[in-house]
Amino acid sequence: MGLVQAAKGAIGGVLADQWKDFFTVPDGLPATAALFAAVPRGSNAGRGSNTSASSNIISNGSKIVVPEGYGLLLFQDGAITGFVAEPGGYEWRSDDPNSQSIFAGDGLVSTFIRQSWERFKFGGQPGAQQAAFFVSLKELPDNRFGTQSEIYWDDGFLNTQVGAVTRGTYTLKIVDPILFVKNFVPASYLRPGQVFDFTDLDNAAASQLFNEVVGSLAPAFSLYTNDPAKGNRITRIQQDSVGFARSLSDAVEQAYQWKSDRGLAIVKTAIVSIEYDANTRELLKTVQRADALSGARGNSNLQASVAQGIQSAGENGGAAGLVGVGMASGMFGVGGMQQPVAAAADDPVARLKKAKEMLDLGLITQADYDALKAKALGL
Repeated sequence: MGLVQAAKGAIGGVLADQWKDFFTVPDGLPATAALFAAVPRGSNAGRGSNTSASSNIISNGSKIVVPEGYGLLLFQDGAITGFVAEPGGYEWRSDDPNSQSIFAGDGLVSTFIRQSWERFKFGGQPGAQQAAFFVSLKELPDNRFGTQSEIYWDDGFLNTQVGAVTRGTYTLKIVDPILFVKNFVPASYLRPGQVFDFTDLDNAAASQLFNEVVGSLAPAFSLYTNDPAKGNRITRIQQDSVGFARSLSDAVEQAYQWKSDRGLAIVKTAIVSIEYDANTRELLKTVQRADALSGARGNSNLQASVAQGIQSAGENGGAAGLVGVGMASGMFGVGGMQQPVAAAADDPVARLKKAKEMLDLGLITQADYDALKAKALGL
């Protein structure tokens, strides 16, 4: 039993007329459908009368059309006997029990599936039950995650533990359909009319995946923010759908072996919101403030603040106020003044030195300097 490749590319109605039965994708599928049975369209591409044949027998010489973005799994008595990942038309032949088939496309799909095929290939005789199932090879959207309470992780950029409540979505891809069906899909979905959908709230297997993703969020955040090769900050996660998806996929793989045991991988994420806890919000404010005051912009802002303070001090406290402002500005390194001046209040020489530096910077006038000098020397 197996498939023989009949044609590649699009299949027209005239060619379809030549086949005994014609199987393809059912109508009305949701975009998130992952696995479902091929449905017969009857002979003559649905124009004939052979539309009520047995659901567990595929007539020898029937044709199955595999659309773009889907793979086809063949079953004999519940065992996988063939796989197709290349779009096109294929002829079903059950006269040769040793004609198992594997048509795997290029790239990632081919790498994983050929390994599984060698592990699980079937050599039994044709029996009484035959089935064909389509499996999606596309990115499956709208898989949601979210936390009800804070998750905590060690953040390398903030250099401490931080916490947040977060929610978002991710796209999922079946990279090895053979592993996926054998190790994960419940038997109840391997029947005609059933659709395995990761977004179905009544799908217990999908709910398990949701719980595992939520359990992997904290390690994923830690992997992302502590990756020295990327230098990513916590605030960039929401804009980096692919980067964070890679961290999330790695965290899920380490904890639950999605790819190696189930043939699944997370491709992209979209974080809808991150609500940081109070301590993390304060840390982020401090980091933002430090970023704003760094470099040339920071020096300009600080000098302007000091100048404003000098003006206010001069209006309210005269020369004594100016001395206080001079001490404060020296502590923050305005204009290259890097030395702390905690003892400057008791040292007239230090006060005069700071006043002279402020005069040279243009922060005070000559009259202000003379007043400060007279007060420092007790004149």
